[in-house]
Amino acid sequence: MTTPPTQFLTRPEGRIAYDLQGTGPLLVLVPGMGELRSTYRFLTPLLVAAGYTVATTDLRGHGESDTSFSSYGDPETASDIAALIEKLGAPATIVGNSLAAGAAVIVDATHPELVDGLVLVGPFVRNPPSNPVMLVLFRAMMAPLWIAPVWKSYMPTLYAGTKPTDFDEYRTAVFESLRRPAYGRAFSLTTRQTNHDPAEAALKDVTAPALVIMGDRDPDFKDPAAEAQWIGEALGAEVVMVAEAGHYPQSQHPQVTADAVIGFLSSVTSA
Repeated sequence: MTTPPTQFLTRPEGRIAYDLQGTGPLLVLVPGMGELRSTYRFLTPLLVAAGYTVATTDLRGHGESDTSFSSYGDPETASDIAALIEKLGAPATIVGNSLAAGAAVIVDATHPELVDGLVLVGPFVRNPPSNPVMLVLFRAMMAPLWIAPVWKSYMPTLYAGTKPTDFDEYRTAVFESLRRPAYGRAFSLTTRQTNHDPAEAALKDVTAPALVIMGDRDPDFKDPAAEAQWIGEALGAEVVMVAEAGHYPQSQHPQVTADAVIGFLSSVTSA
């Protein structure tokens, strides 16, 4: 599959980069912080082949999106997703990884007319238990001056289990993206400003059908299965645990992820 040209969504403080391919019901795929939209490089062709239109986006301050935004986090990402769906033609199923899962919950809670379904991958929809000492250490590690090499060193832990076949190449692409000073600053701001309380508060207002996909070795959660089950119960959602996967099942086990997503989509859209 050839790489589609980058398009841009104009927002009040800058532009959001996205690409679009395929025909059929609309899916909007959104990565987590620190990632590029190419985190969906393996999943997208499988969804397009199954008969869907797939839009993949970069977060604000990431990839090819602008770094001119003053704020970052779940509500801000939710506003960008909603604006993109409105531009492309609602409704859509949102596939959100990590931070973007919380943003997807907020979109549905605030704009249910835009959402067919939610696929929450490695989802942060509430703040994890915090250790004040570790929080200070994490913020120091995420300082703009050295955030690129620190994140490059940290990435392998997030890909616990089976790594993508092109992990080294992708890791280099993320590193080179973050080496750009403005993007390092934007990512640092994202780590500091992100708070998942708005997403947790929105859970009770979600009306769209949902699917939770979690890697069984996701290092961001003390007990990934328990977190996935909690979210599943909160949303009345199906839960799929992906074996030998960390925080990014979409690129670690794309076929397993695609099978789960396509099965779910068959019940909420008409491909």
